Amino acid sequence: MVAHFLRLKLTLLGNTLRRSIWQTIGLCFALLYALFAVGGLVIAAIIGGGMDPLLTGHVITLAGAITVLCWWIVPVFVFGVDQTLDPQRFTTFAIPHRALISGLAVAGLVSVPGVATALAASGSALAWWRAPWLIPVALLGAALGVVACVVGSRAVTTALAPLLESRRYREVVAVVAIVPLVLIGPAIGWASEEIGAVSKEASGGAVTVTADGSLFTAVLARFGELAAWTPFGAPWSLPVAVHEGAWGVVAARLAITVGTIAVLWLIWTRSLAKALVTPSVGGGKGVRSKGLGWFGRFPATPVGAVAARCTTYWIRDPRYAAGISVIFLMPVILWLPARSSDNLELLLLAGPVVAWVLAFSVSNDVGYDYTAFALHVATGTTGRADRWGRALPVLVFGTVLVVLIALLTLALSGRWDLTAPLLGICLGTLGLTLGVSSVVSARLVYPVPKPGESPLKSPQGAAMATMLAQFLAMIVVMLLALPLLGIGIWAMASGNLVVGVVTLVIGLAEGAVLLVVGIRMGARTFDRRAPELLQQVQAFP
Repeated sequence: MVAHFLRLKLTLLGNTLRRSIWQTIGLCFALLYALFAVGGLVIAAIIGGGMDPLLTGHVITLAGAITVLCWWIVPVFVFGVDQTLDPQRFTTFAIPHRALISGLAVAGLVSVPGVATALAASGSALAWWRAPWLIPVALLGAALGVVACVVGSRAVTTALAPLLESRRYREVVAVVAIVPLVLIGPAIGWASEEIGAVSKEASGGAVTVTADGSLFTAVLARFGELAAWTPFGAPWSLPVAVHEGAWGVVAARLAITVGTIAVLWLIWTRSLAKALVTPSVGGGKGVRSKGLGWFGRFPATPVGAVAARCTTYWIRDPRYAAGISVIFLMPVILWLPARSSDNLELLLLAGPVVAWVLAFSVSNDVGYDYTAFALHVATGTTGRADRWGRALPVLVFGTVLVVLIALLTLALSGRWDLTAPLLGICLGTLGLTLGVSSVVSARLVYPVPKPGESPLKSPQGAAMATMLAQFLAMIVVMLLALPLLGIGIWAMASGNLVVGVVTLVIGLAEGAVLLVVGIRMGARTFDRRAPELLQQVQAFP
């Protein structure tokens, strides 16, 4: 049964690549990059093992702990559950539950991240080449670490998927998923305190830091020991404990690893069993509404109708919730590292980043419409009405939000002298990115969760197409923003008021011009490709 799942996963992957040449190219680039990165990591492990095996073991423990944490968090926050083999599609085949779980677990490794993780984990065992008898122990730890990655990822995403079907819980899940990002600042401060403590001990002679007196080695050893006692780092630390002859520690860490995998397997099994018996239908309970909502607030024109519908999406569609949570938490995310580094000017990045995220959010609005896009084609909605209708909500509400965030960060950092250049960069970024998004959304569409589905779901082939489209659009945005960013950085560095005002003027002018040009180009492309766009969204898996 496991072999059958592997063949099915490879067949589906091959069909996806044959359907889209761009996905094939993107997969090739991703594989080459992954092989290059894995090769570099394995070589570093071999060299480190030859110089200091114990220190290398601590580094591998830290890297493994971070890898497991990323496998658990990133799919929830970015891509969601891989739906290439959607378990609900096997409901009518009466497959034994244990066989279904095992097949899905093994098939979960058939991806670029899965292959890269397995190769890197196996190659890390070569760090113990000076003590060959430890290589089997390292391979066992690596295998358990990879199992923890896959099973943990599936357990977390499967357990959380039903929650996002309810509007009450999706914001909570989004905040929980963003916690690791928020903790970056405290982690850096904690690391600094640990380094200071070790340095104090070393200078006072209270303890022997290392055999060669290396402070850096002592810090890595301390963090490696701490990570080794967590479910994330325990499997990777087994060869270190065996090397030191601490058999009690080996048994304890092995128990932590096996216990964690068992708990995660149980969570995944029960969550999947519940999902197969009572599959989620999304949407939650209906809510009575009075009046026409946003359709009564916007003008009764084609542009107003599209703008009202898009505004309703932003407020009520759970698929937009993750992006909104990032926007509102951006000042908090930047506040922590800025506070720990005593450089509050880092907060000023929040405004431009929020402007970019907001404006780029409409780059795949056609994909989010799904079959509802047929209304635009059937009613003969012009490209101009469609492009302006999608851009106006972001332009109106986004301008207010970006300005408020910029003023907030200026107040927190105490740099009111940078008001003009910062507002110029923020508003210019909002306008030019919105213009680029208006063109991109008429040219490139990629699969997204369908209306009513959980935002955690990621349709087949969506990850590669999403990354490729966003990468191309980001390149264009960066190239167009270079003049504005250049003069803005000059104004902030020099503190010249005149240059700051010039930055504001250039930002407003460039943002407005590129917005109008982008909408006109997008409108012409939309008028020419509307039927083709409808075919593409209807063909989404």
